[in-house]
Amino acid sequence: MKLLVFAHTPPPHHGQSYMIQLMVEGFGGDRDKGQSAANDLGIECYHVNARFSRSLQDVGEFQGWKIFLIFFYCFQAVWLRFRHGVTAFYYVPAPGKSVALYRDWLVMLLCRPFFKTMILHWHAAGLGRWLETSAQMRTRATTYRLFKPVDLSIVLSKYNVADAEKLLSRRIEVVNNGIPDPCPDFERRILPRRRARLAARRKIAAGGTAAGDGSETGLTGSEPDVLKALYMAHCTRSKGLFDAMEGAALANQALEGGHRGLRVKLAVAGNFPNTKEREEFEGLLGEPRFAGTVDYLGFVSGTEKEKALGEADVFCFPTYYFGENQPVNLIEAMAFGLAIVTTRWRSLPEFLPAGYPGVISAKAPDEVAAALVKAAMNDDGGMLRRHFLEHFTLEKHLANLAQAIRNVES
Repeated sequence: MKLLVFAHTPPPHHGQSYMIQLMVEGFGGDRDKGQSAANDLGIECYHVNARFSRSLQDVGEFQGWKIFLIFFYCFQAVWLRFRHGVTAFYYVPAPGKSVALYRDWLVMLLCRPFFKTMILHWHAAGLGRWLETSAQMRTRATTYRLFKPVDLSIVLSKYNVADAEKLLSRRIEVVNNGIPDPCPDFERRILPRRRARLAARRKIAAGGTAAGDGSETGLTGSEPDVLKALYMAHCTRSKGLFDAMEGAALANQALEGGHRGLRVKLAVAGNFPNTKEREEFEGLLGEPRFAGTVDYLGFVSGTEKEKALGEADVFCFPTYYFGENQPVNLIEAMAFGLAIVTTRWRSLPEFLPAGYPGVISAKAPDEVAAALVKAAMNDDGGMLRRHFLEHFTLEKHLANLAQAIRNVES
């Protein structure tokens, strides 16, 4: 089956662009550019790299040059349609944000008449609810008229189904995201260290001591008395950055009165799309309650990213971002067997094992603190690692995605 993919790959780097890159590569690459890696998934991919943003700061913002790019990319799509006989159009719809939605309108208006099959892949959640509760009636009616009916909607979760239903999708398939295993040596390299550090924290909390050089176990490494929490995402308020900081500070207050000798340190990794929020963050680092509690690593990738995930004890991501759906950073955290503290927000509770204790309310730093204190004494990393292997590997993702796409043609 021939598929026209109208979506961008990094840069800028975020979960959606990364997943598009994995999909295009997994389907054998862009056939128009002569890429034809061997695979048995039955999809021939033709890619329009529709990059409308140069940086994270540009994402979702109106800029005049983007209008020119819309026409340019749509011309590419129509050209590929006739040059290669591609009749299926794959598109990632916007979340509930006006500027991004207007872009979608233009793309549908210019491209849709030339393609027989329309496939939407809902990487963001919340468009349906936004249309019903926040958008004007004219906006809602125009969106329905330009999009529907959709031949196939691929959603990441059951929560996401409501978005697809709003556009009267003829077929809806739930396909989890999936990534290459970033920690294939988890059992040998990561798990023993995590268990040793947990044992050391429990011993310290009970009034004992643990050697800081790791001589008791050979595995705990430095600071066995510290629960090393990691925030790794775009550094924004709605992604939970400031709630994570406040939660870490509150957790240390609780530990001073309870588990003597233990403390929490939060490492923050990621870029700041918003200058004002970066200035606020830097100002907070100078306050006594955050000094020694929060460290900023900057944007990390490659070996630095693997080191941060491998050395952490818990992943703290108290997000309430309006388009949050199935974030790649939580999949990576599960792959590294990290305990997770995240919010009861949109698709996230469905994303984790049923009844997972690290799920808390949004905008609740006190609950972040309580969850971090609890994580200091518990070990559920092995369970989350198994959950990753069962549901979120790249191989499962690509196989299910290809099956859903092939089914719509038949």
